[in-house]
Amino acid sequence: MMRLVSGNSLTLLRSGAEYFPALEAAIDRAHREIFLESYIYEYDETGQRVSEALKRAASRGVTVHLLLDGFGSRTLPEAVIDDLCAARVQLLFYRREISPWTLKRHRLRRLHRKIAVIDTRIAFVGGINVIDDMDAPGQIPPRFDYAVAVEGPLLAEIHQSAKQLWTQVARLQLRRYPCRKQRNPLCLAPRGSIEAAFVRRDNIRHRHDIENAYLDAIVAAREEIIIANAYFLPGRRFRQALVQAAVRGVRVVLLLQGRVEYALLHYASRALYGVLLDAGIEIYGYHKSFLHAKVAVIDRNWVTVGSSNIDPFSLMLAREANIVALDNEFAATLRESLLQAVGEGAHQVAPERWHQQPLYSRFLTWASYGMVRFLMGVAGYARRYEES
Repeated sequence: MMRLVSGNSLTLLRSGAEYFPALEAAIDRAHREIFLESYIYEYDETGQRVSEALKRAASRGVTVHLLLDGFGSRTLPEAVIDDLCAARVQLLFYRREISPWTLKRHRLRRLHRKIAVIDTRIAFVGGINVIDDMDAPGQIPPRFDYAVAVEGPLLAEIHQSAKQLWTQVARLQLRRYPCRKQRNPLCLAPRGSIEAAFVRRDNIRHRHDIENAYLDAIVAAREEIIIANAYFLPGRRFRQALVQAAVRGVRVVLLLQGRVEYALLHYASRALYGVLLDAGIEIYGYHKSFLHAKVAVIDRNWVTVGSSNIDPFSLMLAREANIVALDNEFAATLRESLLQAVGEGAHQVAPERWHQQPLYSRFLTWASYGMVRFLMGVAGYARRYEES
């Protein structure tokens, strides 16, 4: 269940241009410990800057924990790994066992969350991987994404989650990377007035926490729902909640991926457009660059920013982390940014044109949707996801 904590300060960070300078500065101010988790960690210009900052911290005696996903970061060169380890950066991979010939559930369960916690003084949670915004298919920069900087009492939960996962992975791999015990009390004094929650998804106690947080807010919505999501393939319960909100007069706006990045998911998600458009839901495809955001604003007060897409991978398989907040000012900042993106970088999907698609386009859409359902069935999740 989501637990709101008061007394926090939240700062919205738009894409890597705002996130990475803030992250690097926080790392350079670290005195005791750093936890950094990422799905993708590329050794491009951005990855090099983050790596150098981590090495500088380690050279000052800061305990640096770097946890990367074994699939998302599988291309990280061994020479880079050796260099980080030689600099006393403690590096672990989450589930490095990867087989292209199996769809067994445990190998599909990835570390998809993006978290940084520095000295329990500041934390970053969002959807931004350690990768340069310029590193995109076709070089159409920058990726459209968000993270949030968190200061205040909520840091206790974020820190505990990062520490707990690090310890769990280290023990499973028989690695002696113990987390340093805090000699001084955590500095968790109120830093603002925002009520916020750290909402995660795992495969044990928090399987549906992020989805349920969305659903509770959608069901309670009275005026407006704005969701920006890179990979949008919701189950039946989520789709029905959006449709019912639109039917009772709530304006529902979906800002989705307009460019083709991963073809199968891109076309599969479009199979759901018809029923959503018929309910009066507005759908916009973001074309200015690649959309990677996973955020929402509901009734100009409820906000979420995080790593979780609204698709089978995020809601049923991966470890994810979102911040949920109740605050008019923070909501207004994100809402303004999203509406600007809709106005300047997106094309609306017109219902009449959608229903007049040529036959080959319909076939591609439904064939892709069928393939995704088949793959989910092979992994043993199709029925559970569709009924969720």
